[in-house]
Amino acid sequence: MELRQLEYFIAICEEMHFSRASEKLFTTQSNLSQQIKFLEKELGVPLFDRMGKRITLTDAGKVLLEQSNHVFSHIKYARDAIAEMKNIQGGTLTIGVLPGDADLLFNALLVEFHRTYPKLSLSVIETTEVTEQVIKGNIDIGVTTSSFHDDRIVQIPLFNEEFSLAVAVESSFANKKTVQLKDLQFMETVMFPSNHQCRKLVDKFCMELGFHLHPKIETTTISSLINMVQQGIGVSVLPKLLLENLDNKDIKIIKLTNPTPSQNICIVYRTEKYLGFAARAFIDTLNTYIETAINHAEVINNHTS
Repeated sequence: MELRQLEYFIAICEEMHFSRASEKLFTTQSNLSQQIKFLEKELGVPLFDRMGKRITLTDAGKVLLEQSNHVFSHIKYARDAIAEMKNIQGGTLTIGVLPGDADLLFNALLVEFHRTYPKLSLSVIETTEVTEQVIKGNIDIGVTTSSFHDDRIVQIPLFNEEFSLAVAVESSFANKKTVQLKDLQFMETVMFPSNHQCRKLVDKFCMELGFHLHPKIETTTISSLINMVQQGIGVSVLPKLLLENLDNKDIKIIKLTNPTPSQNICIVYRTEKYLGFAARAFIDTLNTYIETAINHAEVINNHTS
């Protein structure tokens, strides 16, 4: 069994078509078919069920595909580790974040990271499927909410993200220290759209109390939400850590109770993935950044209390 044969096999599995796979591999269809026949002969089982021009994987084919992906994953691990030895301070890193989190968390962090590690190349991708994209290998590491248990994934807890009510200092609510979440149904709100992760979380807690939010305005832009809260157009439910670090004098932060919406944020990466210098440096920087933000928020709270 040769690596080239496994590469051919994986390409066919991705395309589910011999002709398209041969074009992708820059080889002839006859050579591709011959290599698969050699592979099937060596294994003693068919790998594909052929029904006219359509093909499907046999059970044996499914097993080989899974193990082939593991083989090439380990080869990539070795190549990445060796490449890093040649250029310890260089490298590239693709980071997956939930929609909106680039604005909520990453802007200042990325500037700081670039200044510290100018030779590293970063790519930040917003996706609603952070964990799934990590599993597929499309992104190196992800920052997301704690996900389902999966042996293919390592989860590193980052922090518990609590949500608070943001109101204008001139609002009639501004003199309150706490607001019960159920009272949100009687307030004019400005919120992220319903497909935004932050909004999904708030909606989940509201639905558990038996009501739905009907915002006056929805926007994906955090700066727009903050501006509308300042102008008294409506209140908003946003991450407490974000609000505290904005330190906006025109906005009052009020604790939501019974219950307080919150979610656990974590870093995820594939179990067998080699964490190179770029990934390790980013994880360290992110942990320090979060710790600094939490400490800064505590200083502000102590000063204002």
